[in-house]
Amino acid sequence: MSTPPPEDNDYVVEEPRGWRGLSRLQRELIILAAELLCGLVLVPLLIWVAGNRVLGGYTHGTNQHAGPADLLEDFITGLGHGLSVFWVVALGPAILVTLLRAFAHLLRSGSSREDQSPY
Repeated sequence: MSTPPPEDNDYVVEEPRGWRGLSRLQRELIILAAELLCGLVLVPLLIWVAGNRVLGGYTHGTNQHAGPADLLEDFITGLGHGLSVFWVVALGPAILVTLLRAFAHLLRSGSSREDQSPY
């Protein structure tokens, strides 16, 4: 006994998985979350590394040899107090990536307009 061949309506089309399977809103939210995570953790740590190499050790109150955790603590405190310098650092990656993406979009849309120019 053999099984009959499947009919066309028996096949199920699967949604694409991974990045392309997400809606545009979901992808944009993931990108924003990654940018904010970089601004809240990675950029302050890079600032600590650069400052530690160029300016010397980071001091935190009476602690003359404070580490990156102390800098992150001060950074989060500065954000909590609403100090603009800390917010510029935290939002910097998101602003930079958004501007770069907008510029790339303008370049792409501008090149297609040149082809349609009547001049």
